Amino acid sequence: MKRFFLIANLAKEFVPETRAYIRECLEKRGAECRFLTLAQHNKYGKHTPSELVPEDTECVITIGGDGTLIQAARDLAGRNIPLLGVNRGHLGFLNQISSQDEIEEAIASLIENRFELERRMMIRGTVFHQGKPVFQDIALNEIAVTSRVPLRVLRYQVSVNDEYLNHYSADGVLVATPTGSTAYNLSAGGPVMAPAGRMMALTPVCPHSLNARSIVLAAEDRIQIGVLSSGRVSFDGDSWADLEMGDCLIAERSALETVMIRRKKQSFMQNLSDHLSGI
Repeated sequence: MKRFFLIANLAKEFVPETRAYIRECLEKRGAECRFLTLAQHNKYGKHTPSELVPEDTECVITIGGDGTLIQAARDLAGRNIPLLGVNRGHLGFLNQISSQDEIEEAIASLIENRFELERRMMIRGTVFHQGKPVFQDIALNEIAVTSRVPLRVLRYQVSVNDEYLNHYSADGVLVATPTGSTAYNLSAGGPVMAPAGRMMALTPVCPHSLNARSIVLAAEDRIQIGVLSSGRVSFDGDSWADLEMGDCLIAERSALETVMIRRKKQSFMQNLSDHLSGI
């Protein structure tokens, strides 16, 4: 790899300095390093329009938290550009680099092609109003349906592949990917899934029932969530749409995937163990 694009959350502490250091490390090894100008940052905020990332980009390095990497994955969906995250946030489950000392070594491995690529499943959600599609988006982590009114119970019913499953009363419901299983899904009591897997977790959020449990479904399954009270659907906490009583959401696997760079020295189990043990 020789051509890199940096996406940085400049609002986070030490991110500007980290970006400058990464640029220095790349350029001293003869690599090209590009990023948005300050004026473009001010114009687009946390988003990076795909057309501003050059066609010949071989790798995108994100600097910030998991949210920065997820936003880049959404903005660049369909480009198949490998992503590598440098953590300057909190948990950093998705980011492969967590300390300043690791940066130069990681950059050397990128330039020398000493890494593996991992394709992460994404999901697509389509909102139907009176039987017609009115909104659609994709998610790398999860699609969340919640009540539109804070602290109000959401009533909904779920069908899978057109077969009725159950009625629920809960604070909400998540459809999570394996990548998103360690995010909101984990906090809601859902299962942790290996990130390279092809499956979805259907997880009620604070259900008003003793027997409501998370369900792991195949990637080929089609989940229909019909809301019986007004609600709201969000995609990775970024885009959202209101749901009226009687509307439904169809969640299914997207044809798009996110390509992640995985450093050979760290496995998913090691990363998971480090986070769960509080390291």
